[in-house]
Amino acid sequence: MVDRVGGLTGATLQTAPSVCQACVWWQSSAGRDVAKERWIGRAEEDWGAWGTIYYDDDRRVLGSMQYGPASLFPRAAELPAGPASADAVLVTCAYLVDPAKPWVMQSLFLAAMADARQKGATALETFAYRYPEGESTYERFHVHRTVFPRDFLSDFGFLTVRAAGRVELVRLELGGLQAAPEPARVGLLRRVREALAPAPVPQRP
Repeated sequence: MVDRVGGLTGATLQTAPSVCQACVWWQSSAGRDVAKERWIGRAEEDWGAWGTIYYDDDRRVLGSMQYGPASLFPRAAELPAGPASADAVLVTCAYLVDPAKPWVMQSLFLAAMADARQKGATALETFAYRYPEGESTYERFHVHRTVFPRDFLSDFGFLTVRAAGRVELVRLELGGLQAAPEPARVGLLRRVREALAPAPVPQRP
């Protein structure tokens, strides 16, 4: 079975998790709302697809991620440790349909890195949170969808730009990354999934 990552656009938004379809939290700022359709038009004209949707082979959604030039997301200026850098592609949020499949998050980040690199971006940024040791996978990857575990991002090579308490703005320079051809990326996603999948439960004879 081959999993698939597709672009998040106005045309594919209806297949994303329902909670994401009308959300404009990142697109707006305190005291100022924005029409999602108008924002989508601007984002696609300036950038193209503004995220990814992850499907399994039966076209069931496993998760989605939103990202794009930091200028598209004014909320980033109001967060602790913000604002994001003007030259960065900002990963703003991700939604996992099943918290028991954290490998989907790795796959979404890999896809965001590849997309940003292919579009000529120099860096990827996002907001991180230093969770207490022993925090549950559910809390780390499902409850908070707009800040990502700091140790998880460290594995990709993200470095701290600035910190405010437990919240950090982190950055990954893309200049040295090489875009992998499509078959190689598919294989990498599969290896990530297999490496992080829970071991099978032994069956009694």
